Amino acid sequence: TMVKATATVLGSLAATTHAFLAPMTNKCGPSTLRAADPSTDLPTGTAYLPTATLERAKASKTKQEKVKLARDGSEIWADRETFAAKIRSGELTWEEIDGDDLDVRLKWAGIFHRPKGIDTEPGKFMVRFKIANGIVDSEAMRFYADAAEPCGAKGAIDITTRMNMQVRGVTLDEACRVSIESYALGQSTLQSGMDNVRNLVGSPIAGIDPHELIDTRPICTAINDMITGTRKGSTEFANLPRKFNICVSGSRDDFAHTHINDIGLQAVRHAATGEVGFNVALGGYFSIKRNAVSVPADLWIPPAEAVNLCHAILRIFRDEGSRVDRQKARLMWLIEEKGLEAFVDEVAAEMAKDSEAFKREPAQPEPADHFARRDVLGVHPQKPGSAKSWVGVHVPVGRLSPGEARFLAACADEFSGGELRLTVEQNVLLPNVDDSKVAALVAKLDSPEFPRLSTNPGNLVRGAVACTGAQFCPIAMSETKLIAEEVLPLLEARLDVPDLVRVHFTGCPNSCAQAQVGDIGLMGAPAKMPNPDGSGKMMATKGFNLLLGGEIGEHPLLGDVATKGIAATPELLADALEEVLVEKFGATRNAAGSGGAAAPAAAAAAAP
Repeated sequence: TMVKATATVLGSLAATTHAFLAPMTNKCGPSTLRAADPSTDLPTGTAYLPTATLERAKASKTKQEKVKLARDGSEIWADRETFAAKIRSGELTWEEIDGDDLDVRLKWAGIFHRPKGIDTEPGKFMVRFKIANGIVDSEAMRFYADAAEPCGAKGAIDITTRMNMQVRGVTLDEACRVSIESYALGQSTLQSGMDNVRNLVGSPIAGIDPHELIDTRPICTAINDMITGTRKGSTEFANLPRKFNICVSGSRDDFAHTHINDIGLQAVRHAATGEVGFNVALGGYFSIKRNAVSVPADLWIPPAEAVNLCHAILRIFRDEGSRVDRQKARLMWLIEEKGLEAFVDEVAAEMAKDSEAFKREPAQPEPADHFARRDVLGVHPQKPGSAKSWVGVHVPVGRLSPGEARFLAACADEFSGGELRLTVEQNVLLPNVDDSKVAALVAKLDSPEFPRLSTNPGNLVRGAVACTGAQFCPIAMSETKLIAEEVLPLLEARLDVPDLVRVHFTGCPNSCAQAQVGDIGLMGAPAKMPNPDGSGKMMATKGFNLLLGGEIGEHPLLGDVATKGIAATPELLADALEEVLVEKFGATRNAAGSGGAAAPAAAAAAAP
């Protein structure tokens, strides 16, 4: 059960959440399906596919479509308890499980086999928790710690760039147990991977932000409940052509990054009525082959139509998205195939079927004055008259040890009613702290007990974001979190950096760490460096391409590659970053000086 204070806060949103679901008067139901799987109470995700879609899936040569047709991903949900019990009794080993179940279908349950990586091996798994709007409590933090601790140095707790939590290094029986027990914590692991809608992202300061336009929590919860069957698993959208991202922004800061989501809801007031609703942005995504900023749909919706909008778009995407080429199976490709205007017309027609109250409105004008996106780390006053503040805690590259997770849980119990918020920058906020207790909390958080955590880190360290990297990810080309924690403090010792610089480390072109939106982006790539044998020859090594120009907030931009092939050694990477920080970001070298001797080698290694 949840901590009582947190349960009270979330419980007070239940009526509001129900109101967002109310307009859905004609949802697709079992009566429209071809057949239900007799082995389960739920129809399969495949059963929702129209005949034409099913025929395209059958004609597909992609492994993923073949696996889904052979056995629906949602069917693995019922196997978790069986797997756990049989493994513990000795009746089954993980090696005996069907390979497609192990490496593909378990992702529908949020369980990911991680056989390759620096600190992982066959038979080790990662569990991903789906947490709408990134709100957790102290009990959940201790749950993550208990799950990760037996894994030792080869386990980890990670905050993701979608406000998820992930626990790494667990055995399959433990992964199944953790997945099942997460429901009692108000969370779920179901539908957090593969061809499903990923975690619903909102504002980390929803409901407490003095500048917010709308509280994103009930909206994120309502959309998530529609997609996941109130966290129990729903098959209606469990067989999409590809993964799908949705976010809700509650203020001009756009903390949710609406420009890189398939559906982005951007809070704005209606020019005539003053009602706060959302301009809709569509199609943003990153992949190996293409990166796209979302496009404005010229559509404004009131909050009560948010679930209806998402339901309509998901139906169209599920039924009409590509099943042939997974690189073209994201929403933007379907929009371009149909044409933006025709696509929005189709969405509006679908919405009208499900909501008698729906009235199509064009996008509303956005404010023209300048607004600087805020930094949520440190101490910030909440809404006027509350006598409360939130305290943002920096978690280096989103990585927590079990001890750090328990420490944050204890701080939350003492100061924030047990509640914690996650951010897309992989940090943690403690909300609703009495102003009279803020100083005591800050002193505790900044004490030497857990020195990695801080409320006021330097301008480089505080802006770091990193994906899993080669330490645990089988497809990463370069390590990310470990090298970021080594290189950025080194640079802060060398340089005086006047302003926040957001450095994003991502291990491969899939860009889970969103390198394109960083002030500086580092993307895993092949590189060369001087051979240490003294021969003067260059040798192949792991490295990064360096991107510049990314911006977030009201006027987002994606960065472009500025330098290719920087070797991923701490010394060479630090020297390359130092030059960029001095030349582009106003950094100055301090008395500690630069790496100096390694700089020529870094230049040579990065030369085309």
